[in-house]
Order: sequence, then C-alpha cells, then structure tokens
Amino acid sequence: MIDLLTQLGKKTRYSFAKLGRSSFFLQQLLMGITDVLVRPQLLSKQLYSVGVLSFFLITISGLFVGMVLGLQGYYILSNFGADEALGVMVATSLVRELGPVVAALLFAGRAGSALTAEIGLMKATEQLSGMEMMAIDPIKRIVTPRFLAGFISLPLLTALFSSVGVLGGHLIGVSLLGVDEGSYWSQMQASLDVYDDILNGVIKSIVFGFVISWIALFEGYDAIPTSEGVSCATTRTVVNSAFAILGLDFILTALMFGDI
Repeated sequence: MIDLLTQLGKKTRYSFAKLGRSSFFLQQLLMGITDVLVRPQLLSKQLYSVGVLSFFLITISGLFVGMVLGLQGYYILSNFGADEALGVMVATSLVRELGPVVAALLFAGRAGSALTAEIGLMKATEQLSGMEMMAIDPIKRIVTPRFLAGFISLPLLTALFSSVGVLGGHLIGVSLLGVDEGSYWSQMQASLDVYDDILNGVIKSIVFGFVISWIALFEGYDAIPTSEGVSCATTRTVVNSAFAILGLDFILTALMFGDI
C-alpha cells in the first residue's frame, strides 16, 4: 500500500512538473510570434510542410466521410419519408462535429507526430544546443514558426474537409440514390446558420489547432534525446492530442449548444 501511494505521488508530482514546463514553453512560444512575423519566409516553409502536405489526406478522408454520411443518412431518413433533408443532415454533422473533430485527429496523426519527431531529432542530434551556442533562440527560430503554421493550417484544412464531405454526400445521395438535387442544396442553405453552425465549427478548429501544435512541439522539445525518447514522445503526442480533442469537443459543444 505504501509503495502504491509512493508511485502515485511520484506520477502526480511528475504530471504537475510537466504541466509547469509546458506552460512556460507556451509563454516562450507566444513571445516569439512577433519575431516570426518579421521573417515570413520561415512561416511559409512550415505552412507548406504542415498544411499543404496534409491536403491529400484531409481531402480523401473528407470525401469518404461525406459519402458514408450520405449513405447512412439516406437509409435512416427514407424510413420517415424525409430523404430530401439529407443535405441538412450531412452538412450539419460535418460543420458542427465531424469536420473539426476528424480533421483534428487526422492532423494530429500526420502533422503533429511529424512536428514532434522533427523537434525531438533536432534535440537528440544537439542542433538546438548548437543554435543556443551561436546565440540563436531555437524556440523563436525553429519552434514558433511551426506552431503558427499548425495554428493557421488546421482551420483551413477543416473547412476543406467539410466542403469535400458535403460534395461526397451529394455524390452518394443525389447521383447514386436519386435524392432531388434542388432539395439537397436548398434545404441545406436554409437550415445552416452562420453563427450557430459554421462559426462554432470554426472556433472548434481554431482551438484544436492551437492545442495540437502546442502538445506536438512541447513533446518534441521535452523529449529525452534518444531514439527511444523521441519515439515515446511521438506516441504521447498522438494519444494526448486525441484526448485533448475529444475532451475539448465535449466542453465546447456544451458551451455552444447546451445549457451549461
């Protein structure tokens, strides 16, 4: 029993210490934003690496998610004679929930893990220490541009995911199952609200982009400088990002659509 309490105390102390390091790390990130804006070429390179290279994954995934929604939604709505509301169901599901959440999970798996591995390897090969020896702040020069790139890229990728998903639902519902095309688009446009639906989805994607980029870069910067340490840090990035996305999605949904 004493050993169990001892281990619990050590893990709790370690968790609070890591939380403190991550908070200080975030403060340094935010303080370095102005330096990155002075050198836009640093940001543009990372936008390509983080955002553009995730384009194919997000697009294909959004298409298939929309197709599945269209197929499942049609068979559910047709039982109630409401198959013409398929566009509303597909668009609302994507814009409110599936778009921000699934795009964030894919982004964490692809871009987040890559950021952690990149920063972790730079630490393991002492590149970050070398920059400090040359009086160059590695957080401002290396880490902050990647943070901004992830923060900017995810909302754009989420919008792309939702748009392609709506087209996927149209492909299945209208082209394959025979839903009226005019009803598909008109009811969607009449039912979606810019504030309650679209804006709330955008807010979710912005929060997810901030948190994923923070977690990925901190895990890489805080990783043990060995191959095993970098591997464990990459795994923690994916797992912690998934927990953060799902937990924040519940909180944000409760605040936006609930009575909390």
